[in-house]
Amino acid sequence: MTKSSANQTEEALSVMVADQLPYLRRYARALSGSQQSGDRYAAATLEALLYDRSVFDEGHSQKVALFKAFHAIWKATGAWGEFDEVAEIDSGIVARAHKHLSKLTANTREILLLRTIERFTPEDVAAIVSLSVEEVNELYDKALADMQDSVSGKVLVIEDETIIALDLESIVAETGHKVTGVAPTHKSAMDLFARERPDLILSDIRLADGSSGIDAVNEILQTSGDVPVIFITAYPEELLTGERPEPAFVITKPYSEEQVRSAVSQAMFFTSTETLDARYEGEEGREAPTIG
Repeated sequence: MTKSSANQTEEALSVMVADQLPYLRRYARALSGSQQSGDRYAAATLEALLYDRSVFDEGHSQKVALFKAFHAIWKATGAWGEFDEVAEIDSGIVARAHKHLSKLTANTREILLLRTIERFTPEDVAAIVSLSVEEVNELYDKALADMQDSVSGKVLVIEDETIIALDLESIVAETGHKVTGVAPTHKSAMDLFARERPDLILSDIRLADGSSGIDAVNEILQTSGDVPVIFITAYPEELLTGERPEPAFVITKPYSEEQVRSAVSQAMFFTSTETLDARYEGEEGREAPTIG
């Protein structure tokens, strides 16, 4: 390969990593339960790729190769290893996460997230986690059962589209949870939250009267920060910016019932909390390392 061709390859790889990084970070957050911890794993993956990019020569798609490289880091640190310094900050949340994770069969959480949230095929998941397709399918079924049987709770839905709100209500109820109410606006969300505190919030970003689901969640979490949040939105780019704290779960519209079931069950099971509030306004977004 000529020097010019090598440079072009490096540039193409850098572009690909930049395009996929928001989704790798989303997956890392959902897997670890914290933006700070998830970002450490993602950053460690990028740093490792600066020195060894052989995973991209194994015949997989570039996205699969990137996630496979991440999993090498995740597995090497025992899932909760040296990068998990956030435990000192959110000890209560992380302590519950540890307790819940200890009950899961190995690899089930990873496989569930890869299949449902990131929408990888069973074949791609098998390549990422270095298992057979048969093992992946078996663990996927096990994960669904684990999450379904884990815990039940109360869910507040913030959504202004009636058909979508009814669909979300139905999915949440069938998953074994109670819907405390459906709020189409910021104000109604605050009223419903004051009336009955939920264990989980499902929220759209843009609401009926021009108000913001993000603002509603911010206001709720300023007084009750220990509530997990899932955003379901047609505008994920408004959350996956890397410039401020982001929720552990972001589902893109149009969503599938399987995605919602998985995210609700995992968020309730994991008790993952990510706020977007003013506590973090002083943090600056970190620029990802460039490959090459």
